[in-house]
Amino acid sequence: MSVPRGTVPWLFDLGRWIGRVPYAWQFRIRVHGRDRVPLSGGVVVVANHSSMADGPILFGVLPRRVTFLIKQEMFKGVVGYLLGKIGQIPVKRGEADRTALTSALSVLKAGGVIGVFPEGTRGEGDVASAQNGAAWLAKTSGAMVLPIACRGTYQAKGWRPEVDVLIGEPFHLPDGKGRAALGVATEQVRDRLATLVAELDGQRMSDEGRR
Repeated sequence: MSVPRGTVPWLFDLGRWIGRVPYAWQFRIRVHGRDRVPLSGGVVVVANHSSMADGPILFGVLPRRVTFLIKQEMFKGVVGYLLGKIGQIPVKRGEADRTALTSALSVLKAGGVIGVFPEGTRGEGDVASAQNGAAWLAKTSGAMVLPIACRGTYQAKGWRPEVDVLIGEPFHLPDGKGRAALGVATEQVRDRLATLVAELDGQRMSDEGRR
């Protein structure tokens, strides 16, 4: 099963619709590189995280069902119940959460998509300290890594501000076992994501300059 156990498929798709349609009323969302998303097989999506809006937007605009690793604190009350039913996985921050990683690994091995925000939520979505969870998942499952940059949600002001989603080229991590190999893979993930965020920042600055 390419989504976690307990997922209700129609609720999952309703959640994607909410991320795609109502959010389009709040933001002018521009997606670049949608054709780069692999349409089959296991994929680990790694994205920068500027605000709470990033997750729902990516959840809605990507052409495949994505199971995100979300901080455990969000899984409380009605919201927490619904997050579980739409296929999301709670993860403990600041430690290696084996339960969450095992659930995510099962999704990947079944050909599903796992979404990770490696650096958490800090300011403008700095990616300098991406952690090794995404790299471990990709290396262990053999899944491809898909970097995605999102800009425009942080401290957004005005009427329907522009939000840009730039999807990078998918790639496989190098072979190798042990901590050293995982460290190399983690750096590759971090570098690809940081480069993509910088590329998107450059595009947005160019757009501003032409106005």
